[in-house]
Amino acid sequence: MPDFNPLSAKGQILLKSLVEQYIVDGQPVGSKRLSESSDLGVSSATIRNVMADLEEKGFVSSPHTSAGRIPTPMGYRFFVDSLLKVEPLGQIDLKHLTAQELVQSASGMLSEVTHLAGVVTIPRRDQVTLRHVEFLSLNDSRVLAILVLDDHEVQNRVIYTENEYTEIQLKEATNFINQSFSGQSLSRIRDRIIVSMKTDRESMNGLMLTSLEMAEKAFTEEDEPNDYIVAGQENLFDLSQSKALEDIRELFKAFSLKGDILHLLDRCMESNGMQLFIGQESGYEILDECSVVTSPYQVDGELVGVLGVIGPTRMAYERVIPLVDATARILGAALNNSRQK
Repeated sequence: MPDFNPLSAKGQILLKSLVEQYIVDGQPVGSKRLSESSDLGVSSATIRNVMADLEEKGFVSSPHTSAGRIPTPMGYRFFVDSLLKVEPLGQIDLKHLTAQELVQSASGMLSEVTHLAGVVTIPRRDQVTLRHVEFLSLNDSRVLAILVLDDHEVQNRVIYTENEYTEIQLKEATNFINQSFSGQSLSRIRDRIIVSMKTDRESMNGLMLTSLEMAEKAFTEEDEPNDYIVAGQENLFDLSQSKALEDIRELFKAFSLKGDILHLLDRCMESNGMQLFIGQESGYEILDECSVVTSPYQVDGELVGVLGVIGPTRMAYERVIPLVDATARILGAALNNSRQK
């Protein structure tokens, strides 16, 4: 943010009042309305002088010569960082956020309770938990690995082994791996395999050698792209009354292509807390008229994904921020519970 002189007490009160009114109706706010809503007890001339100072410093702008003023991204940022009082989440909101609903469609829940577009990244594949594995011989040195993962997801992988194994050997390896690794994340299994590979293989018996090769081949990390689920895109048609339909179509195209939004969400994953991008702060032109509020969610104490909302810069931040934060915590708790069942 550019350097600026601290705002006066009157400047802060008027900026807060202007942002709150603009968030509600999306209309430029004039001096008369500010005089009525701010309770400052000062003249319209004084308010006009303060607003001129705010405009000179870059906190507000005038869309038309005779119109009122609207907050700039810089004004929104000051409002969020210095003037906003985040309200605690009430019971009315919480009742919409049950664990079962979040697991099934967290993005839909975010969209429903915020009336914005909700986005939730799919948990990183290396955090998926192994439920059960089965190895079946095909022919030559090929083995079919059947993996049962979180939420009863089943994956079939054909692996190529250095040696040929009998059905008995594969059955023994199956039992050994299920007993040793069931309930652990694939990333933790890979770490244990790496440690085992560094030990003296000559000291291992045949069962351990077979199991090690089966696990090494079956649990290697696949180059699967990250992905996210989005819901409530139609809410973005209310970006602003002057927003061109073609620009909104471009934003829908960005949701479809996913690249830019995924990159932005990946950046949010690098943070341990909530992130807020207002307008051009995201670095993506398609989001210049939007704000993005995100929070990472955890499973077993590890960051596995990020969720958030995308909406107009005049979103109700005091309501949206605690909703995103609460949803992230509840989703993490729900995923933890699902793994323990």
